[in-house]
Amino acid sequence: MSKSLNGIGMTSQRTRARLIERLREQGIKDEAVLAAMFEAPRHLFVDEALASRAYDDVSLPINYNQTISQPYIVARMTEVLRAGAPLGRVLEVGTGCGYQAAVLAQLAREVYTMERIKPLYERARKQLSDLKLRNVSVRYADGSAGLPETAPFDGIIMAAAAPTLSQVLREQLAVGGRMVLPVGTQEQWLYLIERDARGFRETRLEPVKFVPLLIGKA
Repeated sequence: MSKSLNGIGMTSQRTRARLIERLREQGIKDEAVLAAMFEAPRHLFVDEALASRAYDDVSLPINYNQTISQPYIVARMTEVLRAGAPLGRVLEVGTGCGYQAAVLAQLAREVYTMERIKPLYERARKQLSDLKLRNVSVRYADGSAGLPETAPFDGIIMAAAAPTLSQVLREQLAVGGRMVLPVGTQEQWLYLIERDARGFRETRLEPVKFVPLLIGKA
């Protein structure tokens, strides 16, 4: 696996450094997460027409009514998931373009990521393969069921908002594991679910805006 993506591509170090400074100003403190955000070539995960905006702190459309998440949200969810400790096996529900997986690949031993929309799955799989991120496994599947055959996971991250907290997914968390996900329909909140020997603890973190979690493959 390539731990460093070496700032691949067209964008200047200065452009990326400005993004990292903005993330710091917004409260992201985990230096490992900031380093991973700096290395991940976000411009390769957006349409060419939008590449000039790739390192702006905004979400951008990626077709099929989906978006690439705002860098702050990617960094925030990853920081909460890590909690300052190395990540082992991680599940991402909602690969989208593959950008979050490219960030996680630099911080986790293994990343399993699931996408229900076939053209997005195919594009993300090719992009992550081209980047030689060999610790990432991309699956074409309905992520709402999780991936029981490779559970338990030390971390689970969801890139779409479920109407309620998922019992199925949290049962796939290892003891000591953490899950970060948006929950809600009209009003969405980011939640942290932690599992310990006694059970589960839920923490509501901050308001967010994500595309809704949909069931079934497309």
